[in-house]
Amino acid sequence: MSEGFGKGCHLHLIDGSAFIFRAYHALPPLTRKSDGLPVGAVAGFCNMLWKYVSDERGSDAPTHAAVIFDHSSKTFRNDIYNAYKANRPEPPEDLRPQFPLTRDATRAFNIACIETQGYEADDIIAALACKARDAGGAVTIISSDKDLMQLVGDGVQMLDPIKGKPIDRDEVFEKFGVWPERVVDVQALAGDPTDNVPGAPGIGIKTAAQLITEFGDLENLLARADEIRQPKRRQTLIDHAEQIRISRRLVELDCNTPLDFTLESLEVKAPDAPALLAFLSEMEFRTLTARVAERLGAEAPAVVSAPLRDAPAAPDLPPIDRALYETITDQAGLDRWVGMIRDTGQVAIDTETTGLDEMQADLVGICLAVAPGRACYIPVGHVAGGDDLFGQSALVAGQLPLDQVLAALKPLLEDPAILKIGQNLKYDWKMLARQIPELGGIRMTPLADTMLMSYALNAGTHNHGMDELAERYLGHKCIPIKDLIGSGKAQINFGQVAIDQAAPYAAEDAEVTLRLYNQFAPMLPVERVTTSYELTERPMVPVLADMEMAGIRIDGDALRRMSGAFAQKMAGLEDEIYALAGQRFNIGSPKQLGEILFDKMGLAGGKTGKTGAFSTSADVLEDLAAEGHDLPSRILDWRQISKLKSTYTDALPTFVNPDTGRVHTSYSIAGAQTGRLASTDPNLQNIPVRTEEGRRIREAFIASEGHRLVSLDYSQIELRILAHVADIPALKLAFREGIDIHAMTASQMFGVPVEGMDPMIRRRAKAINFGVIYGISSFGLSRNLRIPRAEAQDFIDTYFQRFPEIRAYMDRTIADAKSDGCVRTLFGRRINTPGINQSGPAAGGARRAAINAPIQGTAADIIRRAMIRMPAAVAHLPAQMLLQVHDELVFEVREDAVEDLITIARDVMEAAAEPAVKLSVPLVVDAGAGRNWAEAH
Repeated sequence: MSEGFGKGCHLHLIDGSAFIFRAYHALPPLTRKSDGLPVGAVAGFCNMLWKYVSDERGSDAPTHAAVIFDHSSKTFRNDIYNAYKANRPEPPEDLRPQFPLTRDATRAFNIACIETQGYEADDIIAALACKARDAGGAVTIISSDKDLMQLVGDGVQMLDPIKGKPIDRDEVFEKFGVWPERVVDVQALAGDPTDNVPGAPGIGIKTAAQLITEFGDLENLLARADEIRQPKRRQTLIDHAEQIRISRRLVELDCNTPLDFTLESLEVKAPDAPALLAFLSEMEFRTLTARVAERLGAEAPAVVSAPLRDAPAAPDLPPIDRALYETITDQAGLDRWVGMIRDTGQVAIDTETTGLDEMQADLVGICLAVAPGRACYIPVGHVAGGDDLFGQSALVAGQLPLDQVLAALKPLLEDPAILKIGQNLKYDWKMLARQIPELGGIRMTPLADTMLMSYALNAGTHNHGMDELAERYLGHKCIPIKDLIGSGKAQINFGQVAIDQAAPYAAEDAEVTLRLYNQFAPMLPVERVTTSYELTERPMVPVLADMEMAGIRIDGDALRRMSGAFAQKMAGLEDEIYALAGQRFNIGSPKQLGEILFDKMGLAGGKTGKTGAFSTSADVLEDLAAEGHDLPSRILDWRQISKLKSTYTDALPTFVNPDTGRVHTSYSIAGAQTGRLASTDPNLQNIPVRTEEGRRIREAFIASEGHRLVSLDYSQIELRILAHVADIPALKLAFREGIDIHAMTASQMFGVPVEGMDPMIRRRAKAINFGVIYGISSFGLSRNLRIPRAEAQDFIDTYFQRFPEIRAYMDRTIADAKSDGCVRTLFGRRINTPGINQSGPAAGGARRAAINAPIQGTAADIIRRAMIRMPAAVAHLPAQMLLQVHDELVFEVREDAVEDLITIARDVMEAAAEPAVKLSVPLVVDAGAGRNWAEAH
């Protein structure tokens, strides 16, 4: 008991960590203008504290108060269960520098600021609440955290800071089905996927409450588990008794948490006006500074924001010296490097492997760097020439065993206190996640990816490969890989390279990556792309890696049957083509086709380009087909079937991984400058969905036994974004009321009623609706609708007359692109427009790209945000996200969980823009399920 604290005293305990995350997620990103420092969470936190300080509470006013924070280190619970909170994602990088600022803010408000190493904020709150209650005082815990509800009772209540509503024993009973003193028993049984508390499999809150109510408490329940009538539930409790007891230790708060201060020291004090105003002014919070100054009767200090500085200059470092690199071949060297990394708090990492397919390649070595000039290579898989009796190459002597190296690095690479820096980290993440599968692989966290930093800064201006970045930003030319492995038929894999040659190349990769990180990191806030990088680039790495590793099943027999059918259809088309041409020729030869079309048949067209060759591109053939010529039309049909056969039905079976039996595509995060993902090896994003042949190919993508594929697809997302950004009342109203947008557009343009509309008129409106997003020309629209160009131009003119806001948006966007050299999405993604000020034909394409980029980029940002949130949202379901196809996500889920997945995933997707952006039109997601992809879509 603390002297001076007792009956009549009222202690308020504010859950500071909850305040921070609430502020961060509830408010749009904000940076300090003078230096680009992220301060959005600090601003929200200060506003919440000011509201707390300035509220009139009367008899409920606190006599003592403190703000309690989580310490950044691990807690005693990790010693009890090392996977505790293992599923928690690391805080966004733009939030990390704000944590110490919120502590500074608390002290500026003259409120006690408390955190204790090894203990969570909840434990400190529990210890203070128990001490205050035992001293005869009253306690109010300002939080809505369910884990704190076990403390509610005589003398202790909670207050939801958002709703302003007290949480007493009755509210706790309503939530948990038991009184506060038995909450930990219920939580121990139900577990908590958010904190990775295991609990009892298959038992939720409701069932747990029934069991505790029936048996009185957890220990009595476990002791009498054999009395439970339901066999499955009985066996679960018997088999997992120890796990349940561990779970109880994890969820029970520690009222004996050591405190190095007294309750008396928490006495409420008035804000120190000069200190508080100085802090708010330093943060450049103009409005709050003025408000606080007025309330405290003080003069508000001037808040001056200097203009953003130019990008910080690269530090003056010595050139890269490969002679400084180490090769680690013994445990002592490995231990020394582990210690250096822990002391430094960050490490650049790169893996060397036997190939580019990270699902089948073997690990050859690991490269690390902690500072310029401090890099090493750890060889683990280099082999000598020649094979042994079993056809296997022998490892070169002097390398540490792979399992020994991985055992030393796994705790380090999974430590959330150590930043892992890489270039194209998704590759290395997957390589390491495949290692030591019996322990769940190595899942690196937290991450920083220099490729994605460059992409966030420079999308559209140059490529983001390491060698190019090293030359461009560091003035350094890396060792070419071909110098080591050769090329062509003589090429070897990296495991066959001598270690003394491999080490400089490998360690150089790690050092270059570290230097690039040091170059790019301070540029992100200056260029105002920190939020884009943190929220839509970097978090995609583990999400996509897990999707790619999961893969998807295909029906090889069905594809082979389709290949046969396509071959027959192509043969029939070939017969028609030969008949129309009057001779046989090589249909796949542009030269021979051009001679048939333009020399022999005399169709409009001709030779083009410097070579004087005939153009037989799809555009040329489509124009000829639109004029009523049958041969070009049949050629187009033949080309489509031929491409489907060669690209999909013939090729897909060759991509089946022999170990998993599934196809594993790879997604490029930093490909399209608008943020759209690209799928390669194989490309699963370009399978036609509207043709019969494309649907048949999708039928070959199948679910595992007892599972279903689920497809969730944004409905007309780019049109909805256009309606929002261009502020088009008619379109927004139609989307809000669920009106057929294409019929509404046709009605507006052509003055015809929606009811009983001619499908051809609706089709024309649809073509314009989608075409205008891409800056379609009269030439393009005439081709799409197969109408005269003049008529197409009339349609476009009418469209802009009916929707003048779209023309205003286009003009505004082009003007911004010309002045800024870029456009931005609603979420701050920077899309550079390097050709926007050119003249001639290139200028038209640049303008069309600039018009489309904020719309397509915002759509890409939205689905990225949905994908990033999805794993945590569906973690409790037997489901896995497998594919992303532009506006569509494909999952594999156990049959009995299909509806649950659809409900949760749809909610995540439809709310993905929030809280950063509040769209003025709703996002709508269509969903379907089936045994194959075609049925699901």
